[in-house]
Parts: sequence; structure tokens; C-alpha cells
Amino acid sequence: MLIEPSEGPAFAVRRPGASSDVVLVCEHASKTMPKALGTLGLDQAALESHIAWDIGALGVAERLSDLLDASLVTQRFSRLAYDCNRPPESADAYPERSEIFDVPGNRGLDQRERERRAAALYGPFHHAIDALIDERLAQGRAVVLVTVHSFTPVYFGKPRDGLLGILHDTDSRLADAMLDAAAEARLEGVSRNYPYGPQDGVTHTLKRHGLTRQIANVMLEIRNDLISGEAGQALWADRIAGLLRAALDRLNHEGGRRHA
Repeated sequence: MLIEPSEGPAFAVRRPGASSDVVLVCEHASKTMPKALGTLGLDQAALESHIAWDIGALGVAERLSDLLDASLVTQRFSRLAYDCNRPPESADAYPERSEIFDVPGNRGLDQRERERRAAALYGPFHHAIDALIDERLAQGRAVVLVTVHSFTPVYFGKPRDGLLGILHDTDSRLADAMLDAAAEARLEGVSRNYPYGPQDGVTHTLKRHGLTRQIANVMLEIRNDLISGEAGQALWADRIAGLLRAALDRLNHEGGRRHA
């Protein structure tokens, strides 16, 4: 087994019976490595850095869960073991290199090891999201999917000055409404598909759970130096909660359908 029973499940669900239409997901919530994988040949600094997890994203997601009374599904292990925003057939699910860091323990993985990691980490996490969403849809409830991420302010030596990215794939309903709400609130540093977009392969969770069910969906990217501490996490959770409320009100007013 990749994960020992003492390490617990691959995922956690916060507020499973929440009242909000919003279902929150945080694929890169944790820097914890499965004990069986050791350090993957990395030093402690790398294992604490943005390559191992989305710094501050969990704190923001948990506060959003509380502010909105929204269910939240989080991955409990590092994306270096398996990046749950990538499908099993993607090489990026088991990164041999992340930005400037080589990951020796992921080099040259055979098919058996890839399948072992996908079965232990990807499968349970995404099945938990499936179960949560499908149960709500079966009850006739509306569902909106929101994934929470953070990005490093310096990437390959180049600074990024944006504050919040609002990302989407082919369904831009929720992203459009949030961007309109940000403009009305005069919130600066908010951009569409920043610092990544669907062409970078970052919308797997949106496609698997949102597009397939025709539910409104969006991916959020917050610059991680803004949310590395509790005060910043609280500030940005409050701002994003406001944008989401305004966006959902707009979709309701315009008659936008949020589920099939």
C-alpha cells in the first residue's frame, strides 16, 4: 500500500451537509508526503515550497467553507506524490521536475508505480467529489464547483504582479460573473485565466466534475505571498466570498442554469 492506515484517507471533507450551492475543492492543500515515498530525494526547503503544495490555499478554502456554509473536499497529501489536478495518463501527475527543482523520486516511474499512486491518491479524492456532487444533483439541488489554488509570485525568476486569477475552461458563466463583480467592486489585480489557462492543462478538475455535469465552475488562483498568514487568508476569503455571492446572484437573476 502507498498510504498506511495510520496516515488516514487520501482526502478530507469539511461540512459535508452544508447548505450552500457551492462545492469547494482544494487539490493541492497539503505538503505531507506518504511515508512510503520518503522525501522523493528533495531537501526540506523544497518540500516546504510551492512545488509541494499551494501555500495558503487550504486556509482560504476553509474560511470560504465557513463563510458560505459550503462543503469542501481537500487532498491530504502532496502534489509531488500525485497532482490531483491532472489525470492518471498525464506525465505532470507525477512531476519529474517542478519549476527549477528536479524530483528524483519521480524519475522514470514504471506503469505499475503510476497506477499505485493513482489508485491511492487520485481515485479516492475524485470519487469523494463525485459522490458529493451526484448526491446533491440526485436531490434536485443546484451545484456550483469552485477550486482553490495559489501561485508563486516569482516563477522561473520572473515576477508576477497579479493578485487573483479567475480561470475557466469552455464554460465561462461563473468566471464572467465573478470578473464583472470584481470590476464593480474596483478590486485591482484580478485577471481572467491568470497566471495559467486551459491551454496549460490546469482545468482537469473543472472538466471532470463541472463540464461533464454542465454545472457552473471556476478555478481560483491567489498569489501565495498574500495568503501565507492567517490575516491574509481571512482577507482574501472574505473578498472571494463577496465575489461569489455577487456572481451567483447575477447568474440567478439572468436565469443562468447551474446544473443540467
